[in-house]
Amino acid sequence: MKNSKIRIGIIGVDPTRGWASYAHIPAIKQFTEFEITAVTNPSMDKAVAASKLFGIPNAFDNVDDLLASSEVDLVVVAVKVPYHKELVEKVIKSGKHVYCEWPLGNGLEEARVMTKWASDKNVTTFAGLQSQSVPAIRYIKKLIAEGYVGKVLSTSVVASGGMLMTDTSNAYTLDVKNGASMLTIPFGASIHALCNCLGAFSEITATTATVNQFGEIAESGEKVPITIEDQIAVSGTLVSGAVASIHYRAGVSKGTNFLWEINGTEGDLVITADFGHIAFFPLTIKGAKKNQTNVEILEVPKDFLLVPGSLDLPVYNLAQNYALVLKDLIGGTKQAPRFEDALATHHLLDAIQKASTTGQRQIING
Repeated sequence: MKNSKIRIGIIGVDPTRGWASYAHIPAIKQFTEFEITAVTNPSMDKAVAASKLFGIPNAFDNVDDLLASSEVDLVVVAVKVPYHKELVEKVIKSGKHVYCEWPLGNGLEEARVMTKWASDKNVTTFAGLQSQSVPAIRYIKKLIAEGYVGKVLSTSVVASGGMLMTDTSNAYTLDVKNGASMLTIPFGASIHALCNCLGAFSEITATTATVNQFGEIAESGEKVPITIEDQIAVSGTLVSGAVASIHYRAGVSKGTNFLWEINGTEGDLVITADFGHIAFFPLTIKGAKKNQTNVEILEVPKDFLLVPGSLDLPVYNLAQNYALVLKDLIGGTKQAPRFEDALATHHLLDAIQKASTTGQRQIING
C-alpha cells in the first residue's frame, strides 16, 4: 500500500442500526493499520450523523462520490444482497480493493459474473465468509491437517438456523428471490467452514422444503408468508472420500441447536454450539483419540486469537476476518476468504438446490 494506513470506505452505514454500524466499524477499529475515511447512506442526514457518531471524516449520499475519493483504498459493500452486484461492479470499475458481504451475489450466476469482473480487472477482493476465520474453525482445520482424527471417514451436522422470526429491516430474508435465506446465510456459512476444514464435496444429494407457511416480524408480531427453504437435508461425498450429512432446520430447538462430528481412523472431534450460525455463537471443541474412552475439551490455543480485547462474538469473528485481510494486503498472502471462495460456496448451494429440485445426485465441478 502507498499510504501508511489502509483507508476504508463503507457503503451502507446507518447511525442507529445495521451490520455495518454494529459489526464492521468496531471490527475495523481494532486495527491501527486501518482508517475508516468515508461512509455512504442514501440519506445525507444519516450519512453525516454516522460520520459524526463514529468519527469518520467523509460522508456521502451516493457511491460514485465515495469511489471518486482519493482517500479510499478498500471499499466495503455492506448492504442487502440484491444490491451487491451493481455496487461491486462500480467498485471494480474504480480499481479499488473490494470487500463484499456474504452472500456474494443473489445466486450463482451473479457471483460468477462478479468474480470474473474482479479477475479481469485484477482487483483484490474479499468476501464476508468469516466463518472460516473463527478461531475454533481455524484450530479444527489444523487438527485435521495434523492427523488428530487420522483419515476422515465421515462427518455429520445437525443444527438450527432460525430465520422464522426477524425484524422489519430483515424481513426480506423470508423471500427466496432476495438471495438471503437460511440456505445462503447460516447454512452457507457453516458448509463453507466445513469444506474449509475437510475439503470440497465431490457429489451431493439433497432434500429441501418450505414446511412453515409464515414467519413473524419481531416488532409487531405480524405473520408474513415465507418462501425460503426452512428444512435442508444434504448428504454426499467429499473429494477425500469421506461421507457427509447435514441437516438444518428453521427456528430453534429445545434440544440440539448445533452438533458437528468428525469421525476418523484415529479419533473423533465433536463441536457444539447454542445455535447454527457458527460465527455468532461460541463453539466448544471436544476430541478423543483411539485410546481414549471419552471426548475431552480441546481449548483453542491463544495464537489462533488474532484480535486482542473483548468484543461481542459476531464482531470479534468479523475482526478475525479483517485481521486476515490486513495480512493479505500488507504481506501479499491469501488467508482471508476471497470472491473465488465465495463462488465455490455458491456453486455448492446451487448444486443443493438442483439436487433437491431434480431428485438427482449432483457432481460438483467447482
